[in-house]
Amino acid sequence: MINEIKQEAQERMKKTLESLDHAFAKIRTGRAHPSILDSVMVSYYGADTPLRQVANVIAEDSRTLALTVFDKSMIQAVEKAIMTSDLGLNPATAGTTIRVPMPALTEETRKGYTKQARAEAENARVAVRNIRRDALAQLKDLVKEKEISEDEERRAADDVQKLTDKFVGEVDKALETKEKDLMAV
Repeated sequence: MINEIKQEAQERMKKTLESLDHAFAKIRTGRAHPSILDSVMVSYYGADTPLRQVANVIAEDSRTLALTVFDKSMIQAVEKAIMTSDLGLNPATAGTTIRVPMPALTEETRKGYTKQARAEAENARVAVRNIRRDALAQLKDLVKEKEISEDEERRAADDVQKLTDKFVGEVDKALETKEKDLMAV
């Protein structure tokens, strides 16, 4: 029973870390990366469709993304979707290829993105602590129902705390890496 609680807590904490990675992928650094366009939706025959389903996105070089649209009639719609997204990008069409140059980040934008990254990291830390709280509550319930002793509960609580410390440390490492990426010129 105790192992199940610890296992569940660990799995939920891993999911929190994965969620943080996805959130960090949306915060753009100065480098071109295809995941920057993941949030862009294209009006594809009347239905909003993720950009990745209508075009192949690759990083041509460190400052440029290249898109190859599958349906040639959709080139204008894809270009318009990128322009109207809140990413501040201006695509340029060259025949069947759309190139999206990444503007250099100003100091002010870097600080704004860093602030956003810190907020995401703090949300992840809070989520990890909430998972710890839930696990500890489950352990207390087991003690009340006399399924485990107080000593077993204390040992399990220590294990859950160690797990929490480990995952909060991983969140901090991920934030540090993201901040370095954002501040690199």
